Amino acid sequence: MSTDSDALVERIRQRDVEALAGFIDARRGALLVYIERQLGAALRRKLEPEDVFQEVSAEAVRGLPAIDLANRDPFGWLCQIAERRIIDAHRRFFGAAKRDAGREVSLNRSSPDDSRAGMIDLLVASMTTASKMYSRNVREARLAEALASLPFDQREALRLRYVEGLPSKQIALQLGKTDGAVRVMLTRSLNRLQSILGPDAAPS
Repeated sequence: MSTDSDALVERIRQRDVEALAGFIDARRGALLVYIERQLGAALRRKLEPEDVFQEVSAEAVRGLPAIDLANRDPFGWLCQIAERRIIDAHRRFFGAAKRDAGREVSLNRSSPDDSRAGMIDLLVASMTTASKMYSRNVREARLAEALASLPFDQREALRLRYVEGLPSKQIALQLGKTDGAVRVMLTRSLNRLQSILGPDAAPS
């Protein structure tokens, strides 16, 4: 490792969220390669490696305050998160004889008792019209403020992806962007929201 990389890892071990976001961005290519290898052909027809990458990024940022990385390689930790996500996806798509097709829209929209989906559930609640009719709890209020700070195209991309359940290719058509640009925008927007909310984004 270079001196800069060593310094970045040390900041991550001190639970620096911005350092983790920088590390994820720097190791993006390697992590996507790992995810793609683990997915397999059948699961690739259900979701893209980038979808898993986005969820790994969000879960890592959310989990950093509680994880001890003193003697662990941050990249190995990210791969472990990715592996759990992929296992969950296999169970969801192929493990049950009967399931609601609506639950297959996104890797992010998992069962209500899946605590790792807390950030996405909170995001969906904050962006749906119905939720705005009632008093928000503290976390929803903070997320609403964080969303308001994002540019319109980022908010719209998040809404289309997580509320409407559209794949990134369709979002790209609606926003007049490339599929790759939308995927990067979604990842960075989620990371920014997670860094703003910090550990409070996790379910209580």
